[in-house]
Amino acid sequence: MKINRVAVLAFMLCAAALSVMYFKVTRLGLPLEPDARSSVWTVEARASFRGEGRIKVRLALPEKPPGFDILDEDFVIRDYGIAEEYVDGQRTALLSTRSARGPQALYYRLTVNPREIPRGSPEPFPGYPPVPDYPELYAPAIQTLLKEVRTHSADIATFARQLILELRQNSNDPAVKLLREEARTPLARAQQVADILAGARIPARVVHGLELRHGLLNARLEPWLEVNNEQQWLPFNPETGEQGRPENFLTWQTAPGRTLVVDGGRDVDLQFSVRRSEPRTVELARELDQPLAQVSLLGLPLHVQNTYTILLMVPFGALLVVLLRNVVGIRTFGTFMPVLISLAFRETELLWGCILFSSVVAIGLALRFGLEYLKLLLVPRLAAVLIMVIILMLLLSIASHRLGFERGLSIALFPMVIMAMTIERMSIVWEEHGPHDAIIQGLGSLAVAALAFIVMSNAWLQHLVSLFPETLLILLAMTLLMGRYTGYRLSEYWRFRSVWLSDKS
Repeated sequence: MKINRVAVLAFMLCAAALSVMYFKVTRLGLPLEPDARSSVWTVEARASFRGEGRIKVRLALPEKPPGFDILDEDFVIRDYGIAEEYVDGQRTALLSTRSARGPQALYYRLTVNPREIPRGSPEPFPGYPPVPDYPELYAPAIQTLLKEVRTHSADIATFARQLILELRQNSNDPAVKLLREEARTPLARAQQVADILAGARIPARVVHGLELRHGLLNARLEPWLEVNNEQQWLPFNPETGEQGRPENFLTWQTAPGRTLVVDGGRDVDLQFSVRRSEPRTVELARELDQPLAQVSLLGLPLHVQNTYTILLMVPFGALLVVLLRNVVGIRTFGTFMPVLISLAFRETELLWGCILFSSVVAIGLALRFGLEYLKLLLVPRLAAVLIMVIILMLLLSIASHRLGFERGLSIALFPMVIMAMTIERMSIVWEEHGPHDAIIQGLGSLAVAALAFIVMSNAWLQHLVSLFPETLLILLAMTLLMGRYTGYRLSEYWRFRSVWLSDKS
């Protein structure tokens, strides 16, 4: 009896993976299923710069953020001294070293637990601010605007909302136009509203925070407006005037000034990564005593963990492509092009991604047929198609923005080279086998990409592969087994259905 080596290898891979998973669940206490009710948020701030000798770093830190309890915090740095101080009432970390040259990266990791904000709880009143000494150019415009807002408001909350709406709407009022042109950035617009409210003796401040979303990478702090009504601070969106904070909004800094200041360095940058974790996972990440815990994602920086969480889902998409091509018989352009397209759907969402992809490929295919009359060589033709794809993506983004469809802006994340190759391949199939085969393969590619996106976006699979990366050994075993499959595809049963029906009769 001949031993099937592939089956034996697949069995060994599955046995190894399941053994490691069993140890993690029974000994380390890692959960197999995510529990959103007991989840905690881990936020990592990454301060990067290029050192030029003696370095002093000041980083603003959160303290008692509304809606959250701080469970744990620590710095991941080497050769830096750490001290804590308060600057203008803001908790600040002071990091220093005598000599640091070249690229530097400092990590601050914070673990918070969501909690409900008590309603109606009074807060210390900061006092009425003095009326600012506005520049002569803007003073008349501000006084005119304050009078207009006062007539359309009933209390401090409606006054602040109405002021934001007056500044943001496309008004022909010269005073509003002058003030709008003076503030170009979101931070400048939020600070402008706070300064104008001070002219009405209303306490207001600009805070910086972060909307917590699982897997967030390379994020920046967002400015938010808070207005005091003599009892508590009321949050407002400085762009829309909507009252309240976004869900899971972590207030990071409440004092004015920059969040990160580096003396003795240049090319300063501050980025944030966010991850939702189980409490047991957070505890294990602190300990890292177990050998299997050390060889895991838990000890890596948070932005690296989030990146690998995305990459570890790619094998699920690849396995789905193998299943749909070799077993089901769906025809696609290329082997892994649907997986790359499904990754782009992460930003556009599925429906918009399908619409944008179909639009670019359809228009690009029409332009590709136009290039046939120029009799170009292969490489210049591919380069021309790539340039046309980029132009199409730019035009669609501009058009969608003008129409108010902000999802269209995410089309820039589509893999441009893959789309150019898809257009080229589809045109060749169109010429050699006719439009029927070309359309069938194009629709097959889009359908497989959509299914791969659904699988790769599954929260349970993401949780499983991030805590148990050995799951990939099971996927490898399944792929090896399907690599030996030589039976009929399901589509061939339908293709030869007349033969099956005649045999039965």
